[in-house]
Amino acid sequence: MATSLHIDWTSCRGRGACTELLDSLDRDEWGYPLAVDRTGSDVPVARRDLAAAGDAVALCPVQALSLHRAPPQRRT
Repeated sequence: MATSLHIDWTSCRGRGACTELLDSLDRDEWGYPLAVDRTGSDVPVARRDLAAAGDAVALCPVQALSLHRAPPQRRT
């Protein structure tokens, strides 16, 4: 099941805790999280990083992060 981390940039205050927990995130010049090697507000989360992503969501002081799991695709 594919999981992505959604960043709500309108809520984010650029504190950077999430970027300390996840290697898939970097910071822009103002401290806001950006996906490494991607654009957009949805960052794919590797299976090995699920616990760290959950911690980032739980520790975000303004609740600007959320995890989304895509339903499994049905084979036809």
